[in-house]
Amino acid sequence: MRVLSGIQPTGRFHWGNWFGAVRQYITLQGNEQSYYFIADLHALTTIHEAARLRELTREAAIDLLALGLDPAQATLFRQSDVPEVTELTWLLMTMTQMSLLEKCHAYKDKKAKGLTADAGLFTYPVLMAADILLYGSEVVPVGSDQIQHIEVTRDLAQRFNSQYGEVFHLPEPHVLEETARVPGIDGEKMSKSYGNVIEIFLPEKKLRKTIMKIKTDSTPVEEPKDPETCSVFTLYRLFSTPEQQEALAARYRAGGMGYGEAKQELFEAAMEYFADARTRRAELEARPDTVEDILQAGARTARERGRQVLNQAKQACGLNVIASPAT
Repeated sequence: MRVLSGIQPTGRFHWGNWFGAVRQYITLQGNEQSYYFIADLHALTTIHEAARLRELTREAAIDLLALGLDPAQATLFRQSDVPEVTELTWLLMTMTQMSLLEKCHAYKDKKAKGLTADAGLFTYPVLMAADILLYGSEVVPVGSDQIQHIEVTRDLAQRFNSQYGEVFHLPEPHVLEETARVPGIDGEKMSKSYGNVIEIFLPEKKLRKTIMKIKTDSTPVEEPKDPETCSVFTLYRLFSTPEQQEALAARYRAGGMGYGEAKQELFEAAMEYFADARTRRAELEARPDTVEDILQAGARTARERGRQVLNQAKQACGLNVIASPAT
C-alpha cells in the first residue's frame, strides 16, 4: 500500500497538528511505501518572504523527524525538489474544467470573504492532484473536511485516463480518525488562523507561560468545578492515562483546587509526553547536514518513482520523453 501526504510549512507544529494528523501519519509509515513531503510550493500561496519559507520548511523537516518519522520506513522530501510534479501539473491543467476549480473550498471561501484570489490559489487543487498521482498513491490520509481534494484528484485522473488510456491509479482517501477535540488557549478549535495554538516544541518556560494563558471560568478556588466543560481538562485527557484523568477529575469536583494547579498538571503531562521528541529535536537541530541529507535522499527516491509515472503520462499525450537522471 503506497501512502502519501503533504504538510504545508506555514508555521510550527502545534498540539492540534499532532493529535489531528501527524500522529496518524507516523503510524501509517510502516506500510509498504510511504511518501511524506513538505509542501513548500503550496505554501507560496500564503508566504512571500523567502527567508521565512526556507526557515519554516527546515523546521517542519526537523519536527517531523523528531516526532518519529523514520527515513528507513518513509520517504521524506521537499515538494520543490521534485520538479516532475510541476510538469505533471501542466498536463493535468489541460484536462481541468474551470467549473471544477470554481467549486473548490479554498477558492470559494476566499471569494466569499471578499479577498483577492490569485491563479495560484485557484489552481491549487491541480497541483495537489499532481502530488498524489505522481507517485501512484493508493491511500491519502485526509481529514473529513479534505475529502474534496481526493475527489478532484480522482476526477482529473479519470478524465486523463478516458482521453489517453489507463495511466493513473485512482487514489482512495484514508479519513483520519476523529480524535478528541483539541481546544486552543481561547477554548475554540486550535488553529494557526485563530492565533490560539500551543506549539509542540516551545521552550519549557514559554510552554508553561502559554498553558497558563488557557481561558477558564471565574469559579472560586474553593468551589467544585466541572472537568467536562474545562479546556484544561480536555487537553489533559490527550496526554494522560484513564487513571490520571480520574484522579484529576476528582480534584475538580471536590473543590479546593484552582485552575492554575490543573494547568500545572497539564504542563507536566505534556512535557513528559513529548520528552523523547524534544530530545531528538535538539539532536537534529545540532546536525543540520543530517537533516538535509535525509531530504535529498528522499527527493532522489521520489523523483525516481515520479519520473516513471510522468513519462507514462507524457507518452500517452504524445510528448517526447527525454531520459535524464535526477540530480
